[in-house]
Amino acid sequence: MRLRAEFTTEPFDLDEAPAHAVVAREVIEGAGLDAVDVGPFGNTVEGSADGVLAALDEVLRRTLGAGATRISLQVNVIGAEEEGR
Repeated sequence: MRLRAEFTTEPFDLDEAPAHAVVAREVIEGAGLDAVDVGPFGNTVEGSADGVLAALDEVLRRTLGAGATRISLQVNVIGAEEEGR
């Protein structure tokens, strides 16, 4: 099974990336996933179910520890026809 996850961490700071956002970026960029898109208002990752779920576990734990007060998360199962999107 393959998964696509989109998440945001809050609070936002448009002047400087908050510590929780930096931690999230470090985790997902180092997770060895198939696709990673880091943006100022959200992040998207794709990969095997095990890889994505392990990365999300670490993102949740570490960003909360770094000061995130809210994390919005959406996870979708992606099929063969959606891969590469």
